Amino acid sequence: MRMVDIIEKKRNGEELTKEEIRFFVQGYTEGSIPDYQVSSLMMAIYFQDMNDRERADLTMAMVESGDQIDLSGIEGVKVDKHSTGGVGDTTTLSLAAMVAACGVPVAKMSGRGLGHTGGTIDKLEAIEGFHVELTTEQFMKQVNDIGTAVIGQSGNLTPADKKLYALRDVTGTVPSIPLIASSIMSKKIAAGADAIVLDVKTGDGAFMKTFEDAESLAHAMVQIGNNVGRNTMAIISDMSQPLGFAIGNALEVKEAIDTLKGQGPEDLMELCYTLGSQMVVLGGKATTIEEARKKLQEVIANGQALEVFKKFIEAQGGDASVVENPALLPQAKYQIELPARSSGYVAQIEADDVGVAAMLLGAGRATKESTIDLSVGLVLRKKVGDRVEEGESLVTIHTNTEDINEIKEKLYQHIVISSEKVEAPTLIKQVITK
Repeated sequence: MRMVDIIEKKRNGEELTKEEIRFFVQGYTEGSIPDYQVSSLMMAIYFQDMNDRERADLTMAMVESGDQIDLSGIEGVKVDKHSTGGVGDTTTLSLAAMVAACGVPVAKMSGRGLGHTGGTIDKLEAIEGFHVELTTEQFMKQVNDIGTAVIGQSGNLTPADKKLYALRDVTGTVPSIPLIASSIMSKKIAAGADAIVLDVKTGDGAFMKTFEDAESLAHAMVQIGNNVGRNTMAIISDMSQPLGFAIGNALEVKEAIDTLKGQGPEDLMELCYTLGSQMVVLGGKATTIEEARKKLQEVIANGQALEVFKKFIEAQGGDASVVENPALLPQAKYQIELPARSSGYVAQIEADDVGVAAMLLGAGRATKESTIDLSVGLVLRKKVGDRVEEGESLVTIHTNTEDINEIKEKLYQHIVISSEKVEAPTLIKQVITK
């Protein structure tokens, strides 16, 4: 088999066989096929696309390029959740405890953040003592004992994806549905989940800016998951404005605790119930979405979800007293209000740019080497559609420096106030199942 023949075949719009896909993935991972040939194939895929079978074969070739986590030692149907990312996306912190309290095991591998705020791992490390390094045995035991564990990505999972992603990044082939979908799904499948719920974001603060692109990606990932034997579904949710109120690591942990007490922002609560209902059904603990939602509402109302969260923090070395006293989380030196310059209605909160403002405070990483300040960030006081009076606070800025004029101006530029009444965006755009 020759790589040039595979390139020409895809260039001409033909289907690649499973053997051809495995040949190039294995060869590239091992170093026997050079960057320039794989770059050429990536560009051919970008223009010619792949069918459902090719996408599934590409995903599994990437899965098989490295280690695969065996979660068979954990009782029950292991359901994982993946978000395509956004601003203020705190769902995992609340959702894992809610779903675990309903009897569905959530064994999660999460990453660190690059961009607006930290990843799930960074956020959890805002809790003093919390650690993400567990042995496989400890990880399994914790999930069996309390229903959930979250660890950092480790080992040699999907090395083909790491190499291919780095290559796509410098060859203009990142925005390709089959390449994005196989990248995301290969990591989820290698991590050992039996079922997968996907939260595909769309809007200003999302990777997929348009609904059409988000829909294409969601369909592609659901097809891949189901084609390789993982029960998979997706929702498409709005990220035209930040999710919830908090943007920043310790601030988001506090918001997750509020959510587990039933006092979280309306949109974050709704997203947790929507995603969690799907997870509970896929985990076999409810037969309908309505029944699953009631179970989730019950574990919030009776405190069981909050209790699971406390046990989860304790099990991973963290100080669980932050649940009752969030003031123990890292605190910024200054809290500065951003007053509205005019009265009216909030018409737009441009998620991407507001996220960048949080990153400039130190809440996120501009590069992989950047150090995060876990205490800083933003807390929105208004969301799109809300009435605001001149002088009323739009945002509370949590900062360790008083020199934030640049950040204030950035926020003023990207929080738009209109004299006309504006409707809040629809949070859940679509649900995609088999």
